[in-house]
Amino acid sequence: MRVVRGSAALGRSPLRAVLTIGNFDGLHIGHRQILRTVIDRARAHDGEAVVYTFDPHPRKVLQVGRPPSLLTTTEQKLELLAAAQIDLVVVEPFTAAFAKTTPEQFVREHVHAHIAPVEVYVGYDFHYGRDRAGSMRLLTELGPRLGFAVTIIPEVTIGGRDVSSSRIRELLAAGDVEEAKRMLGRSFAVRGSVTRGDHRGHPLGFPTANLSPENEVIPALGVYAGHVLLLEDGTPPAGTRFAAVTNVGRRPTFKGDDAPVLAEAHLLDFAGDLYGRRIEVSFEARLRGEQRFPDGDALRAQIARDVEIARRKLESP
Repeated sequence: MRVVRGSAALGRSPLRAVLTIGNFDGLHIGHRQILRTVIDRARAHDGEAVVYTFDPHPRKVLQVGRPPSLLTTTEQKLELLAAAQIDLVVVEPFTAAFAKTTPEQFVREHVHAHIAPVEVYVGYDFHYGRDRAGSMRLLTELGPRLGFAVTIIPEVTIGGRDVSSSRIRELLAAGDVEEAKRMLGRSFAVRGSVTRGDHRGHPLGFPTANLSPENEVIPALGVYAGHVLLLEDGTPPAGTRFAAVTNVGRRPTFKGDDAPVLAEAHLLDFAGDLYGRRIEVSFEARLRGEQRFPDGDALRAQIARDVEIARRKLESP
């Protein structure tokens, strides 16, 4: 997959491009429906499947309301797009100057002039141009004049609720990682580097990898079953995956209620040093909320129960 920073840097237009445009935060199943359509149509045209996205998120520049906390880092988003078999990603730097582009300018000077698509597919809630004033009507009117067809992809629903990045954020804030997984089509995962902590896990018999998250979103306080994936070369090698029990919380047994929130993963069946290594922690099931225990022995007994429950959940089909 080719990645280009800015449509003006393309050099040449993609061949018979089939295009989709959006932020695609989280790459959830609604986004994936659009991607599948784009890829299928690109193959039918013997052309290229192209994604046009923005960095940073437009609302972080425009500061309209409260900017959303993003579900995926740019690295994760690009990896997911590559795995989906997209051919080209155009990452447009979203600046205050770019935000002044009118809807028609955006379509003519960025989409048509540099990408020249034969077909464009967008989600039902797509907006573009200055003040998000660009309408579906304008896009469908301009498309045929500029040589491309426009198709609007309807929403995807689960249990009567629209699948959306904002809904997934709500689910994660409530600790409902299993429903979030249904909407994402995969387990929610956070990346970061392992940092040194207070070494309280070792004396309890459950050493942890303390994560400094790169992601803006982490699930609600609580204890979760999931996995840890090693991202960088070392021992064990990159790509090695371990079942894990991860605590997201303030460690109230040892710290006050105003202590900073930490994510600590206990890797099952692993003994070693991961300090400084980048890892990815996935959250597959919530085991319980965060609790304060009377002493270390009570906490140790509960962690042992958490580990056994996590093993059963992760081993079940």
